[in-house]
Amino acid sequence: MYPHKIDPFFRRLFILVALCIFVYALFLMKGVIAPFVAAFILAYFLNPTVSKLSIVMPRILAISVVYISCIVVAAALIIWLVPMLWAQLQLLWESLPQIISWYNDTGRAWIAQHTDNQLLPLDIDLISNSAIAYLQNNYQVSDAQGIIKQIFTSGMSAANNIGLAVMVPILTFYFLLGWDKRLETWRIAIPKPYTKKVVSIAKDCDRALMNFAKGQLLVMLLLGAIYAIQLQLIGLQLGLIIGIMAGIASFVPYLGFGIGIIAALIAGVFQFGLDWVYLGLIFAAFMVGQAVEGYILQPLLLGDKIGLSPLWVIFAVLAGASLFGFVGMLIALPVSAVINVLFHYAYEAYLGSEWHKGQRQLPLWEDE
Repeated sequence: MYPHKIDPFFRRLFILVALCIFVYALFLMKGVIAPFVAAFILAYFLNPTVSKLSIVMPRILAISVVYISCIVVAAALIIWLVPMLWAQLQLLWESLPQIISWYNDTGRAWIAQHTDNQLLPLDIDLISNSAIAYLQNNYQVSDAQGIIKQIFTSGMSAANNIGLAVMVPILTFYFLLGWDKRLETWRIAIPKPYTKKVVSIAKDCDRALMNFAKGQLLVMLLLGAIYAIQLQLIGLQLGLIIGIMAGIASFVPYLGFGIGIIAALIAGVFQFGLDWVYLGLIFAAFMVGQAVEGYILQPLLLGDKIGLSPLWVIFAVLAGASLFGFVGMLIALPVSAVINVLFHYAYEAYLGSEWHKGQRQLPLWEDE
């Protein structure tokens, strides 16, 4: 009797099909998996603080202290920022008639003088009346019922999303509660010959991600403050909201600068007209912010923690946007930091290989 053996081809085919089914199942459950992924990421960044507090108190109490601290800080920011932002939004709404008037009286004339284009004037009453007439002519009672049904469906979907969002803090709590045991389980599961190397790589990736996250957060906060303070000193009425928006958007390289300077110049034109002194001051404020970010904040707070040149940073952001849209832009640099660590380990392994040392070559390149 000969032992029964499975043909290697069918074994590999079975493994490949099983992997494809598993990946497809994950894709179908992406709505359920999303809050778990978000909770895991939050737990990953909160765990160092919880671990330090766990030295002097029980871990469950340390998690509670971190949660309460986050709630207090968020509430303080809301109490401080919301009134100012609301005032800025009210100012923007009150400025709409002035903006439309400037466009009709000055902007259109300037464009017509310097180009061959004749832009149509804006009229709020005409726009609202046209919108109402369009709805009356193109949508009947049955359409209105469909719209109401769609709104109801959208509301149910929004409620479902809110429910999933509420789950994130709860899932984060349980991730933090068993974090150390879970990591130890994963470490034990690594094959013994590779445990030391895998743990070393994981620690380097963790160090790169943590240093980048803390440094980038400080850069965003300080840069937003620099932009907002300068624009407020210039006298730009919407300077606070534009500065904060530019600071937050600076998480993606050059995005905050681009959005901020365009929004500030447009707001400056509507507020000051074509006053080149004020527009020059606004432009100079963003140039100062870029200089401070590039020569002070980035070197001091981020330094060489990512290990990527500016060319690779730009490529990573564009590649992330091309593959996954806005989410890809957000995760491009953290993912690039991890890939950079893995590449350095792979490069060191290549330099130490027999192939690189010339002791053994692939048959394709062997001398005859």
